[in-house]
Amino acid sequence: MVRNEARRTALLDAAVDVLAEEGARGLTYRAIDVRAGVPAGTASNYFANRDELMVEVMARVHVRLMPSDESVAASLDLPRDRELTVKFMHDIIRRADADKACYLAMMELRLEATRRPEIRDALTRTIAENIEANVAFNEESALPGDRMTVVSLYFAMTGLIYERLTLPDVVAAMDLDELVEVLVDRAIGPD
Repeated sequence: MVRNEARRTALLDAAVDVLAEEGARGLTYRAIDVRAGVPAGTASNYFANRDELMVEVMARVHVRLMPSDESVAASLDLPRDRELTVKFMHDIIRRADADKACYLAMMELRLEATRRPEIRDALTRTIAENIEANVAFNEESALPGDRMTVVSLYFAMTGLIYERLTLPDVVAAMDLDELVEVLVDRAIGPD
């Protein structure tokens, strides 16, 4: 059977939304079909089993959260300094705010990974590869900081985003700009 890639993407996007809204227990083929507005049984034609579906959802989440090539290129036209690192951190927050469903779906996938070794293995590989890609980008772009800077900022930003999504009142009274500045300062030092 020839697969329609546009439909596959629509099904994965529907799965992201279902995960974000209903959690992993609500992620069924029927729920995906309903959310995508396709005939019943469509999702099961595209994804052989739940593990395959979750691994593909994870890959789709990462595609949706990636900055555009144009955005990165425009940023790299700026001086390669602390301020550019701050800008990149704010860009991450903006993308998280613009696509909250992706981060919530990723949280659900991480929770599911604690119970399912297949998901844990795939998610571990994906996250480790993304961290390595970020380290390589930082080095190739001659941005300030070393490997541990990138790793520290990754974990700090992940925690900040998850806190903002799950318990927004905890950080609501804080100045987000100041918090990002402090995170960057602690990772690479002030100007």
